This record gives sequence, structure tokens and C-alpha cells, in this order.
Amino acid sequence: MSDPQRRKKEIVHIKNVLRKVMHRPTGSSSGDLTRIWELWDRAVGPVIAANTRPAAFKGNLLLVHAASSTWLHQLQFMKEDILQNVNQSLGEGTVADIKFKIGPL
Repeated sequence: MSDPQRRKKEIVHIKNVLRKVMHRPTGSSSGDLTRIWELWDRAVGPVIAANTRPAAFKGNLLLVHAASSTWLHQLQFMKEDILQNVNQSLGEGTVADIKFKIGPL
């Protein structure tokens, strides 16, 4: 009475799924991009990390979710510093731009 479609589903963090997908050989540096989830806290510091979370990449554009409109506004002032710190951690030129939007952390 074992039905293959009724397998027990395991909850997996999206970071782990993305790491597997992005590390497939594609001829690009996409594997490096998944490292952003591992190094985000160090790159931006504990206060910013507590109120933001990298959400996605579109090419070399990094989408970052912010906790509130107040944080969204503040992050715009810190954008160049954050971009510099992220690129220093990932490798120069990996992220060309950052877009902030309110979203789930």
C-alpha cells in the first residue's frame, strides 16, 4: 500500500536548494553568487543583517529584502558601502547593483 506520490516531504531551507542548483556547471560564476547567503552577515554587519536578507539574483543584480520602509530608506544611503563590502567578500565585480525592497526576512 505504499504510494510513491505520498512520500514524506522534508522541509528544506531555500539556501540549500539554491546552493545545489547554482553549483551546477554552467560556465559562469553563478556558484560564487550562492555564497552571498553565507557571508551576508559579515559583509554588512550584525545590525543591517538583522533587518535585511539577500533574496535573489538577476544576472549581477542582487535583490535584498528589508524589514521596513524605514530600513529601505536607510539602505539607499548605505548602498555603495554595502555593494563594496559584498564585492570584497565575493570577488570584485560579482555584484554590479543592489535593489532593496520590503520583503520577508
